[in-house]
Amino acid sequence: MPPPRITIGSLHADLAASAAYFRADTSAVQASRARVEAATADGRAHYGINTGFGVLANKRVPDDQLHQLQRNLLLSHAVGVGEPVPPDVTRVMLRAKIHGLGLGYSGVSLPTFRRLLDFDERGLLPVVPSRGSVGASGDLAPLAHLCLPLIGHGEFWNDARTAPVPAAEVLRRHNLPPLELGAKDGLALINGTQLMSGYGAFVLEKCTRLVDLFDLTAAMSLEALQGSIRPFDPRIHAVRPHPGHGVVAANVRRLLADSEILESHRNCGKVQDPYCLRCVPQVHGASRDALAYAAGVLETELNGVTDNPLVFDNGDIVSGGNFHGQPLALALDFAAIALAELASISERRVYLLLEGHDGLPKLLMRETGLNSGFMIPQYTAAALVSENKVLCHPASVDSIPTSLGQEDHVSMGSISAVKLLRVFENVETVLAIEVLTAAQALDYRQPLRPGRGVEAAHRVVRAACPHHEADYLFREDLEKAFTLVRGRALLDAAGI
Repeated sequence: MPPPRITIGSLHADLAASAAYFRADTSAVQASRARVEAATADGRAHYGINTGFGVLANKRVPDDQLHQLQRNLLLSHAVGVGEPVPPDVTRVMLRAKIHGLGLGYSGVSLPTFRRLLDFDERGLLPVVPSRGSVGASGDLAPLAHLCLPLIGHGEFWNDARTAPVPAAEVLRRHNLPPLELGAKDGLALINGTQLMSGYGAFVLEKCTRLVDLFDLTAAMSLEALQGSIRPFDPRIHAVRPHPGHGVVAANVRRLLADSEILESHRNCGKVQDPYCLRCVPQVHGASRDALAYAAGVLETELNGVTDNPLVFDNGDIVSGGNFHGQPLALALDFAAIALAELASISERRVYLLLEGHDGLPKLLMRETGLNSGFMIPQYTAAALVSENKVLCHPASVDSIPTSLGQEDHVSMGSISAVKLLRVFENVETVLAIEVLTAAQALDYRQPLRPGRGVEAAHRVVRAACPHHEADYLFREDLEKAFTLVRGRALLDAAGI
């Protein structure tokens, strides 16, 4: 039976299944290791096994110093800086590293591989600085920090994931003595794209839910603004058949089924809605398609091998460039842009809801002047949308030589990855603001009922956040809205 395939849609379950698989079956690791050990005995130079690294690839290292060579590699490359990688992302990194090594093309030693499995099984997550990779020869510095605890250095997160603890202390508590790395172990550990793929997979898995939530909030805003359902006619999207367009239009039609609000203004005479309502299928759909592309790139990466050199079944040890992050750098930049556009059009709907159109009170409270109403939440949304414009400058267009010119073109995919999470967090916040704003506006359409899906979602929002006719501490409801958009309660209620 082959190892489980990692998919974005069931990322965490698949990674857990992969770790369980390799705890039970290490045959591919052992076979690959045997080929490395044969190479160390053949008297020839093999890059990464008995030579230096990068620009030092021509330096042959004596056999009696190979253990020190691999240890030195971890120590010298652990120069990451900046805030730590979030522990949830680190878990994805660790399990992705286990999966890549377990496929049997890296030649890692069995004790080293099993110790990584021990870390995962016991919930031991290393503290990994987020900055220091250029996304070229893999994520060298971050992965060195990920693997430092193998040799008794570095730090783990405490059980609450709130503070670092020296690795040596944690290893003693778990009766895990530091390892002596074998030939190629260090290189196999730090070559790879697991920082980039860890961040990317972590965000894109959440996007499978987020894109539906944006369709739902757009439908809530459409109802509150008495917008038209005609732009969601399936015939429109059949003649420009981008996949995302059709999905978004179908979602909105389903959410608006049996709407009394729609019926109330069917013959109102208004010709067209602003783009933030009329072009929801085109804008949301384009972001869906872009995120789907990025998810496909990530799935390929997670199920591939990004080590160097690679050890093949016939004993060949071949040096190449699978560690180069260019595929991820481009895809993650694209994903950030796609997410930013969802927030951009969402903020425009928030603005429109505040303008006082079609019977809605300006700023969504009846007594403004004394009350500012929903004025300032829109400021926050605008600020985050603007920040995203800066963050979405593509890191992948940059390169700077490293390793004295040996690594003369680098991807900067690690920067794409780290800023993708920041963009995603901004986008979630804008979404939460639209949820609150659209719910407030829908209240003014009563007693008319919105579509079944919208009505069900509105009830969920109102159960957490009441209607307000006077200023209050908006932050409290915003936190509750965050909780809603980070879960499935709204989508489950709406039936999408």
